[in-house]
Amino acid sequence: MIRTAVLGTAAAAIFAVSAAPAAAADTYAFDKGHTDIVFRIDHLGFSDTIGRFNDADGIIVLDETNPENSRVEVTIQTASLDTNHEERDTHLRGADFFDVEAHPTITFVSTSIERTGEETARVTGDLTMLGVTQTVVLETTLNALMPHPVPSYEGVMTAGFSSIATINRSDFGMNAFVPAVGDEVSIILEIEAFQQ
Repeated sequence: MIRTAVLGTAAAAIFAVSAAPAAAADTYAFDKGHTDIVFRIDHLGFSDTIGRFNDADGIIVLDETNPENSRVEVTIQTASLDTNHEERDTHLRGADFFDVEAHPTITFVSTSIERTGEETARVTGDLTMLGVTQTVVLETTLNALMPHPVPSYEGVMTAGFSSIATINRSDFGMNAFVPAVGDEVSIILEIEAFQQ
């Protein structure tokens, strides 16, 4: 359900260019305390159910000189699913939906990055969920690429971005209750990542 790829992460940072040219690619690791992977899906036409994954990690390898050589890798722990309703979450973790025992992770690995504007990029990658891999595109906006202003981070270079994608869960074999429970899923990614 997540073309997560969380994944846009790299894209956003990769199209950004800092004041000083980079000699080589730099690696950024997700700040898990400021990373949110959220999904939204129609429930019987009454409302949209909103959920999130509380445990996701990833890296961005950012080549500022040749952004097309940048990449991102993301791993989401499916058991960390949270819709603020324990009974529903138990069902979603089961075989009808995420089947977390058989498929404990969702992964995204970028395959290409295309800069679309001064602060925007299109990140294409392979999203694997329920053992099925599909191509997913994240529309990504760079929010900031600069030294972190909080003293405790000692000015560490930090990338921040927002990404949006839409997938059909049935493409991954998650067919339960379609179409009463929506097939189309919106994914919103808010990511901060620290240079390593």
